[in-house]
Amino acid sequence: MLFDSTSLNELTLDNRVGLAPMTRVSAADDGLATDRMAQYYAKFAAGGFGFLVTEGVYTDDAYSRGYLSQPGLVTDDQVEAWTTVTDAVHDAGSPIFAQLMHCGAQNQGVPPSEPQETIAPSPVQPKGEKSEAYGGSGSYPVPDKATHDDLDTAREGFVSAAQNAAEAGFDGVEIHGANGYFLNEFLSTRMNQRDDEYGGGPDARVRFPAEVVAAVAEAVPEEFVVGIRISQTMVTDTDHQWEEGEDAAEVFFEELSAAGADYIHTTERDATAPSFGEDGPTLAEAAVEYATDDTVIIANGGLGTPEAARTAIEDGADLLALATSALANPDWPNRVAEGEELNDFDYRKFLRPEATISDHELSLNTSPSDD
Repeated sequence: MLFDSTSLNELTLDNRVGLAPMTRVSAADDGLATDRMAQYYAKFAAGGFGFLVTEGVYTDDAYSRGYLSQPGLVTDDQVEAWTTVTDAVHDAGSPIFAQLMHCGAQNQGVPPSEPQETIAPSPVQPKGEKSEAYGGSGSYPVPDKATHDDLDTAREGFVSAAQNAAEAGFDGVEIHGANGYFLNEFLSTRMNQRDDEYGGGPDARVRFPAEVVAAVAEAVPEEFVVGIRISQTMVTDTDHQWEEGEDAAEVFFEELSAAGADYIHTTERDATAPSFGEDGPTLAEAAVEYATDDTVIIANGGLGTPEAARTAIEDGADLLALATSALANPDWPNRVAEGEELNDFDYRKFLRPEATISDHELSLNTSPSDD
């Protein structure tokens, strides 16, 4: 089942197992993708992953960039740099999607000056602390409330970055609407306390993310894949849930798929666990239930064993995406197909003290020295 060929829009995928987006800090200071990044991503394609999604790529020069050494798709030079990555991945046999990200209030410290300026739906301080792995430290500042001009800039940034992604050779884009970043903040009654057309009930809170999806889908070629990633939980609030529960999920998934999303990528810590009470559906199952019939559903979260991966597919997801399990096993699909043993993930060897791409991650042999 995991290794059946399938389709996504007009793409043919060799199997149902993809690489999930993971924040790394290995781009050049000016946001250019590097040769190391090309080697890093091509390795997963060579390891048998049916599709790849990049780390979050910033989309405008106003407020979208979230951390130092983050790649962008804003300038001509950034577009050109990404072609090295897309060519390497295509040569290794897989399609690749750029994840388009606006950090919103969850900014790790860009620019590194005081006072730091950020925007969010409402002036609500994120919970938790910035992450040292991504160059941050201390509390997040209270963001400014995004004005309508700010929203226009953000929307236009997503559109322009998507067009740049197509020019750079990507097969599609994934709009980051998860994990507490800007678009995800609109879905939250805590982070979104607006009293205009973008705040209130679920239908109003999903309006801006849906506008972004529709604008991007309208601006790119028909065969270019447009997806969106969605979660309840946030980087800064791992227990966050939508106030209206499954009723909110119904509205969110209906509206986002109707806006033009070719796929919805759900992510939670455990993709096989109920998301709305002990007897409710998982987030992926809710997406399967409420998205339009032609919308592909990708499940992510704790699916690193073959048993968990198969469960997600049996429960209705069309595809699945692996993160830390892929870091430990960049040839996960090939290993599982051949019945080989999988490596355990060691956080210290991949994402500490910073989430840079280490030398040992540039080949299919991911066993770093213990020295």
